[in-house]
Amino acid sequence: MEAKAQLSRRKQRILIIELLYQQEMGMHPELPDIPFVKEAMTTIETTQEAIDQTIEDALVGYTLKRLSMVDRAILRLAVFELRNTQTPSEIILDEALHLTHIYTDLGDKKAVAFNNKVLDSILKRLQPSA
Repeated sequence: MEAKAQLSRRKQRILIIELLYQQEMGMHPELPDIPFVKEAMTTIETTQEAIDQTIEDALVGYTLKRLSMVDRAILRLAVFELRNTQTPSEIILDEALHLTHIYTDLGDKKAVAFNNKVLDSILKRLQPSA
């Protein structure tokens, strides 16, 4: 069994999404002793209002509450990473879309296309104009 401290970044992202989902369900999950996971969870919790507003501003014809809890978790994690890490935005978006494909897409790629559009809009808003 793989030690939690040696989880790949993708597996850490999956764990964060699971923890965010549990929180949204009203649970109080214990955070594992993994620096990236702890930092992400703490930052997302303390800045969730701003993160949610960033997502809400990028939605057209939708509200954040209308999205599935898993999609909200994926988008919140992506916004956290875009704002707080040195990870290239292309990797962050690719990972978010990969997770969308695994967890919320029904095979028609609509969820992936939707999240891609939202993330593209968020990225444009967060990046300074060149």
